[in-house]
Amino acid sequence: MSIWFRILDALEALRAGESLSAVFARLRSDPELRVGFAIAVIALGAKMAKADGQVTRDEVTAFREVFHIAAEDEAAAGRVFNLARQDVAGFEDYAKRIKAMYRDNCAPLVDLVEGLFHIAIADGEYHPNEDAFLQRVAEIFEISEAHFRRLRARFVPDAKRDPYDILGVDPTMDLSEIKSAYRSLVRETHPDKMIARGVPEEAVQMATKRLAEINGAWDNIALARAT
Repeated sequence: MSIWFRILDALEALRAGESLSAVFARLRSDPELRVGFAIAVIALGAKMAKADGQVTRDEVTAFREVFHIAAEDEAAAGRVFNLARQDVAGFEDYAKRIKAMYRDNCAPLVDLVEGLFHIAIADGEYHPNEDAFLQRVAEIFEISEAHFRRLRARFVPDAKRDPYDILGVDPTMDLSEIKSAYRSLVRETHPDKMIARGVPEEAVQMATKRLAEINGAWDNIALARAT
């Protein structure tokens, strides 16, 4: 069964008058968490798409950079997007409920914020309101400021693209320590690892861009240290 059919089942379980955010309290175990992850990215993405004052075709299309959406599943994805866009609940309520859904497991929350960055830059502009939105979501998710800067360095065109920030290491560290951190990031980016922590298979294509950035950062550091 497609994840999008499972998403529709979760939405059907909402009682009359309930906010879309109520669905997150009911998705606490695997494979339900994968459904929750998909709804979370689309729901927060819909809220963020309004942060810069408009919802563009590029931002809607950007969901395809996070998820593989088959033609027959577009209606289900669109329904979640429109429910979130029209919901009176604020994005902070969504974020708090999503955080509770994952309890103390921060890794999928980082994956989720990464998906939101894909959407934020889809129209070629990173709006200050989008930055404020993502910073607040990261704060609610208890993602450190340093980790948030690392994500922003990878995605935002005019952000400082420091390879040390991308790998989350200090420039004063020995190359062997940096290499160890690099290898750890590569392992955590493997699709099997992402699926194991609740990222749906349809979304693990995010790993391709992440791995390219990680490898590029390591190559730059290794080359600089060799000269």
